[in-house]
Amino acid sequence: MEDQKQQAPSPEGFFINVQRRDDPVSEVTELDAVASARAYGEIVVRGPLFGFAAQRRGERPRWGLLGGMDTGYPQDARDELNSFLWLKAKDGTDNHLERRELLAAVATLETEPVNAVSAWGTCYRIVRADEFARIGGGRLEPPRPTDVDTGGWDGPQVRPASRADGFVIDHGAAVGLTEGLDRAGLQSLAYTSRRFPPDVLADSRRAVTTHPGLVLLPAAFRVMEHKGDAWSMVGEQHGTPQEARRSLVRYLTELLPVSGGTGEGDAGVYARAAERFARQRRPDELRVRGRCFQIVRVERMMRIGPDGPETPRRSDTDIQGPVRIRPAMDEWGNLTHGGPHPDR
Repeated sequence: MEDQKQQAPSPEGFFINVQRRDDPVSEVTELDAVASARAYGEIVVRGPLFGFAAQRRGERPRWGLLGGMDTGYPQDARDELNSFLWLKAKDGTDNHLERRELLAAVATLETEPVNAVSAWGTCYRIVRADEFARIGGGRLEPPRPTDVDTGGWDGPQVRPASRADGFVIDHGAAVGLTEGLDRAGLQSLAYTSRRFPPDVLADSRRAVTTHPGLVLLPAAFRVMEHKGDAWSMVGEQHGTPQEARRSLVRYLTELLPVSGGTGEGDAGVYARAAERFARQRRPDELRVRGRCFQIVRVERMMRIGPDGPETPRRSDTDIQGPVRIRPAMDEWGNLTHGGPHPDR
């Protein structure tokens, strides 16, 4: 995670629409955010995440996220979009002309590392966001009392849908005072760490000007392990604090022992620590065998330019190229088997 610093003021045309909200829930949420800003006043940035969004004809300037916005590389997001469009062609339409256009977009994604395709009046775009957390007193911000949460320790077998799925990317949408102040403070931030290559630093500075608008996605939650002055992620991103807590229990009781991450006789120690953790009401920290695990609240900021949300930058790491993911299909829905497994 890296600090950021302010650059020149944003160009005109991207105003922040702040509106006072008088309902009790909004008032409590605002007070909660103010308290958090006082306790966790600094920001550390983990790095970019990628996903894909859609804009139907006539809906400009709004884009809607499709999926969780949580892949680590642009090509991962392209592959997700590839699969999304293929499934839409297979099960989401009875119109062979629409299916033809969807499959043409799939064919492009199978062979070219593109960041935009169109089909049947809808534009699809690979989009980028920076994930960050707030920090104060040497501790990353835990979940807030007003964050949406779920109860119980027996989680669903299938991963719940992300709260970012369906999120409308609209810089001009009305927000509360605290979020408006947050966005104003984040608009002119850029990477500064010397560990970044010059092209990454240059792209970050350039984005402040080319994409001066900004939206904040719904908060997510991670399990982080605190090691000295650094934090490392344990597993994936989660939509609620309780999902992250359940994942920590699974990690300690199921994944850690089989991965060789515990010494001889330690498996029982970790299991008992997980059991004590699960007996608490909304716990956010677990210490065992000199290790410290924390449930951390993370946020994602997406930059917006005149033509919509930012796409991957030239300097973003991309470790693989496009491939065919699903079997071939014709415009009538007939499949040609023998390719990759359709459930990939």
